[in-house]
Amino acid sequence: MTKIIECVPNFSEGRDVATLQTLVDVASSVAGVALLDWSADESHNRSVFTLAGDPEAVMSVAFDLCQQASRLIDLTKHHGEHPRMGATDVIPLIPVRDVSIDECVAMSKALARRIADELKIPVFLYESSATSPGRRNLADIRRGQFEGMAEKLKDPAWTPDYGGTTPHPTAGVTAVGARGPLIAFNVNLDTNRLDIAKAIARAVRGSSGGFAACKALGVMLEDQGVAQVSMNMVDYQKTPLYRVFETIRFEAARWGVRILSSEVVGLCPSQALVDSASYYLQIADFDFHRQVLEQRFD
Repeated sequence: MTKIIECVPNFSEGRDVATLQTLVDVASSVAGVALLDWSADESHNRSVFTLAGDPEAVMSVAFDLCQQASRLIDLTKHHGEHPRMGATDVIPLIPVRDVSIDECVAMSKALARRIADELKIPVFLYESSATSPGRRNLADIRRGQFEGMAEKLKDPAWTPDYGGTTPHPTAGVTAVGARGPLIAFNVNLDTNRLDIAKAIARAVRGSSGGFAACKALGVMLEDQGVAQVSMNMVDYQKTPLYRVFETIRFEAARWGVRILSSEVVGLCPSQALVDSASYYLQIADFDFHRQVLEQRFD
């Protein structure tokens, strides 16, 4: 069976068409790697690419993308709603077929070392690749963002895993790590009050007492004039999308606010959507593998 990994690099650019097209061209340039999806958000000023294919080929493309991003993206001129610390902010590696998480950890370390050595960008390892428990959470690593990273890296507790203790002057710092499937899930609210979105984010995210498998921020979508609860669902089996969605609906009602819409950024495991459909349709004893037509052909 052919080995397949997924790679979902996030770039701190969601507005410049020429830069995004260059990244798309690079992502599509190597045999054995498929660019499954990419999306850009102007308010967040961020783009997310989803690659999959042969592990060695994916590693090659991931490095090439990081190199191009370091050339084209200048964080000293970057402004957006999404927290960021690097031109290539994060590069997660996800096992898909005939590849273990331990193999992805080894690949993440090799990629991180190459980025640090050749591009002079300091790199932190995170999630399953983390070298200490305090570095598993990307939000902890990113705290301080690009503007605060030079001072943060002076602290011995935050010495990067690879590279020096000085951020790249325009490309900042990058995080690389192995993890399981993650769903980028956002909920837009019928209000322009950022404080409401932030309060709801606090209610649902694990770090402030909400769902352990949910990371959430309240942000403002200036181009739409609406507040958003922006989330990463790190384990949809422990915390399904519908449970967080309904909690957001409940919390928003306290403020007299309704949900306008939700969105999935990038790709999403089909099971997560089927679980939500089953919940809202109140289907009893639904069997994903037996009752979903497409599954019977696998």
